[in-house]
Amino acid sequence: MNVEELRAKVFSRPWFHKIDLGHGIVTPGIDDSPAKFKLMRIPESLAGKSVLDIGAYDGFFSFEAERRGASRVLATDHYCWLGTGMGDGQGFKIAHAALQSRVEAKLIAVEDISPATVGIFDVVLFLGVLYHAPDPLRYLRAARSVCREMLILETHYDALDYPRPAMVFYPGATLNNDPSNFWGPNVRCVAEMLKEVGFQKLTIFPPWQPSRGVMHAFI
Repeated sequence: MNVEELRAKVFSRPWFHKIDLGHGIVTPGIDDSPAKFKLMRIPESLAGKSVLDIGAYDGFFSFEAERRGASRVLATDHYCWLGTGMGDGQGFKIAHAALQSRVEAKLIAVEDISPATVGIFDVVLFLGVLYHAPDPLRYLRAARSVCREMLILETHYDALDYPRPAMVFYPGATLNNDPSNFWGPNVRCVAEMLKEVGFQKLTIFPPWQPSRGVMHAFI
């Protein structure tokens, strides 16, 4: 498509991620993805690494992993590619075409991710997914099963004043009027769950918002 066709496609729909598509076109995402990317502390170079992006949405982090030299990137999603509005999956397709990206895409639920369905990856991105999990340990076990070296996890926190590993359950749409939000774990809970599923070493970064934070987990 030419630049004007691209511009028309981009601004005819809502977006979650802000993605620079070139030609002066940046998707009008509600998430400040470039600023958030710095907070994830993803390595500057991913040269030679294979990367799995679980819950890719519009694909900002998948495309950035590709830009940082990853040898293979697989973007996966289900909930945000089978919905309506910004969650219909078309944003990823538009950005993918505009960037002439080599990122692979697979429609698959987190529960179905395994070595048999997607393979094994050096780096697994698990950003903004955990608190949407009806069964958090199942999601983490799936992520661990396909991780060869490193998992980068970003999540919502709650119960930060509680001294033991704990999670707050959000019935209905009580967190941000979003029925897909289920759990708010505290930092210690996330750390212990990561150990429970088999990660051996953790780097826990200070929360970048009062209720959001990042951990790096290693095999």
